[in-house]
Amino acid sequence: MVLKINGLTLAVGEGEELLPARVASLLGLSAEAVSGLRVIRRSVDARRSRPPRFVYLLAVRLPDGTPFAIDKTTAGVTVMEEPDAQVAGEDGPSAAGSPAPDRRPVVVGCGPAGLFSALTLARRGIPVILLERGKTVSDRLGDVRSFWEKGILDQGSHVHFGEGGAGTFSDGKLTSRIKNPYTGLVKRIMVDMGAPADILVDARPHIGTDRLQGVVVNLRNRLIEMGCDIRFGARATDFIIHRGRIAGVVVNGSDEIRTGHLILATGQSADDTYTGLAEKGVALTPKPFAMGLRVEHPQETINRIQYGRWAGHPDLPPADYFLTAGIKTTGRSVYSFCMCPGGLVIGCSVREGGVITNGMSRFCRDSPYANSAVVVNVRIDDMGSEGPLAGLAFRRHWEEAAFRAGGGNYFAPVERLTDFLAGKKGSPIEGCSFRPGFRDADLREVLPPFVSEALKGGFAEFERKMPGFVTREATLIGVETRTSSPVRVVRGEDGQSVTTAGLYPCGEGSGYAGGIISSALDGIRAAERLVISMG
Repeated sequence: MVLKINGLTLAVGEGEELLPARVASLLGLSAEAVSGLRVIRRSVDARRSRPPRFVYLLAVRLPDGTPFAIDKTTAGVTVMEEPDAQVAGEDGPSAAGSPAPDRRPVVVGCGPAGLFSALTLARRGIPVILLERGKTVSDRLGDVRSFWEKGILDQGSHVHFGEGGAGTFSDGKLTSRIKNPYTGLVKRIMVDMGAPADILVDARPHIGTDRLQGVVVNLRNRLIEMGCDIRFGARATDFIIHRGRIAGVVVNGSDEIRTGHLILATGQSADDTYTGLAEKGVALTPKPFAMGLRVEHPQETINRIQYGRWAGHPDLPPADYFLTAGIKTTGRSVYSFCMCPGGLVIGCSVREGGVITNGMSRFCRDSPYANSAVVVNVRIDDMGSEGPLAGLAFRRHWEEAAFRAGGGNYFAPVERLTDFLAGKKGSPIEGCSFRPGFRDADLREVLPPFVSEALKGGFAEFERKMPGFVTREATLIGVETRTSSPVRVVRGEDGQSVTTAGLYPCGEGSGYAGGIISSALDGIRAAERLVISMG
């Protein structure tokens, strides 16, 4: 028999070795009778009305027939079944056999969606050709470092393009609101590839950029062992469509790969890909997204706000937050996004003449700074033009404005939060984690007026919810535009493009995911739909 126990707590300073005794006390058993205890989920309850504590969801195996003292009034204890872990590619639809070598399925993009779609197919005996326009992780590192240290941008190899996608240089968050049976599977595969086992139980799991890079390389090597053909520096420059069906892809302007099945798993920064698809008549549609700024505080400030007198306790992780605000006068939503405790704000420009921000951290989250995007919803009618690619042009306009405000050398424009709210020029910013560098500016120049006004109202609400959030120590950094894709490649219930059979758009770039986990899940889904279509 397995019991699920939800809500068992430990105080700060108490170790997990106390859990068996707590369970035994709850069930009216001796500590020796409790065996097979497994942590399913662990979270931090840092509500300011009480001391911080750790909250657990546990699975406890008891010998059949063990008497225990619970009844319907015992909160949080239920009998559960332990389902066997389903492994992608080992269950579900099966293919009739591997395609002929010259008709292998092709996956375009080596981010989470592309990697997990390729893995799913390879486990079903269908090794793919995986095309990635950027470089391997090791080669990317040098290009990214050159940009951060010298402001030299390689437009083919940067934070967005290359092995692992944009997530390779991020916080490596694995949170997702999607309820999907494969979520645990994705995490277990990552642990098998070298991710820390904590991601299996933490309520807000993250890998960190330093660990994620190794995971991506190990996953690539596993795919090669399974027969996949992975090609770097291979940009899909054209798509061959014959009588409404995908027939192949052109790589780097000259090399043709013939295929009847193509999974499109490009990231949201592949503007040229979406432009090319639109020119081919593939159905695309504009999609709402969000934009705004990064806000950076000293991590000690956030710890103090969230943990009170327990701030700095060695058992507590760097504090985080998630904040929302509704602006009644405009109907806009303002919310924090991709919060990085103990992290850095990084430059992740894609093309010459644009500045884009993002958050990144290592697994240990040991930076003295905490940062988060604070963004405002952008509607389709805000974009200023019509057509499916209107959002791409809209965000590019404001990225170019940020480039100019930062001095034209990929430095980010920055401003104190208090000065932004007061609408005045204040004292220069002395410390900021942004790389390659930063320059004081009026951030109203790099945002649409409706975003600036909504942010002002949002920050006021944040201060009400988290007193101390609005402080002279807080720095705003512009501009945050890559929260999600502003375009969607339209697909049907069968996962295929509604205009092009055999084309399976998936992941963040195609407008169906946002983040590592949801992108990986959508890649698995695309692969399963492809298998079904092969009969």
